[in-house]
Amino acid sequence: MSGFVFSEKPISIERGEGVTLYDTNGNEYLDFGASYACTPVGHCHPTVVEATTDQVERLLYVQASYPNAPRTALYEQLAEVAPGDIDNTWLCNSGTEANEAALKFSRHATGRSKIIATMQGFHGRTMGSLAATWKDEYKEGFGPLAGGVEFVPYGDSEAMREAIDDETAAVIVEPLQGEGGINPAPTEYLQAVREATTEAGAAMILDEIQTGLGRTGSLWAAEAHDIVPDVLTTAKGLGSGLPIGATLVRDWIAEDCGNHGSTFSGGPVVSAAAGATLDVIVDEDIPSHAAEVGAYLTDELDDVLGDEVRDVRGNGLMVGVEVKRGANPILRDLAIDHGILALPAGRSVVRLLPPLTIEREHADAVVSALEDIIT
Repeated sequence: MSGFVFSEKPISIERGEGVTLYDTNGNEYLDFGASYACTPVGHCHPTVVEATTDQVERLLYVQASYPNAPRTALYEQLAEVAPGDIDNTWLCNSGTEANEAALKFSRHATGRSKIIATMQGFHGRTMGSLAATWKDEYKEGFGPLAGGVEFVPYGDSEAMREAIDDETAAVIVEPLQGEGGINPAPTEYLQAVREATTEAGAAMILDEIQTGLGRTGSLWAAEAHDIVPDVLTTAKGLGSGLPIGATLVRDWIAEDCGNHGSTFSGGPVVSAAAGATLDVIVDEDIPSHAAEVGAYLTDELDDVLGDEVRDVRGNGLMVGVEVKRGANPILRDLAIDHGILALPAGRSVVRLLPPLTIEREHADAVVSALEDIIT
């Protein structure tokens, strides 16, 4: 009998369309987290399917040192939409790889080794990204990890300023912590990080693996906070579910990024999917829609649940409901009784990460279901 390493849920998903998933028994589920923010334009968007299918019929793979049209086009697209003067792109296969590259590039460009990360932060499960991830439960049994990482409280500008010194290569921070509990950072905090790293000659790495591509109501969360990091990482929604990540860097990082490589960096099929996804996000102004529906969802949750929960927080369509008991029983009831798939963020937060194409009627369905379960 074959086994598996990854834990599986008791729902076998067969297909998806828009904001809806279907299991092998024909049951429908409203996707508010099953895709982990990886389907910003919905499941199987026709534009993405067409671009991907066309590329599959032309060329499945060629290694990264040979230019191919989808990858070259994606480089140009990302440079065009990246914040400020971030014009250089490294393509990889996942968010944790994007963060690994960010840490390596920063150390090489600065000639320093110290990395500052935040408490409750999550940056991935490979050895370098894991070293910059806060919770010990992710690290148990995998040590020793990469050294030189110092953790400071999230949102504490003074603690960050005190930690940054002339040995600091980089600060890696999420503009809104996802796995850590849906914790938004104040603009003043992120701007303080930007100022302190600039003064010290260190790199500011903004981890937008989950927040990017319109999730928080702007194409990049960096834009809403009026900052331009030295390195910005993105993944999850970039390929509409196909495995791709990107590390976007300013010139001073790119000029001395060192020797880094990957066999599958920017393969033609995933690059075609990513390019089509970006086209839809930009052309249909998906971030503005996410901001509008996300504000409606957050307000409705707050109004309906009120004192029944500890907090409702987030930005755009990255929303957390902190409940007074464990999140997992609520998630189970959402799936079984209401046909809604969502995620936990820690033990007590219900995390909502739907496709950015949901409408108010979908938000109403989730609010009604949570009201029924919680109250």
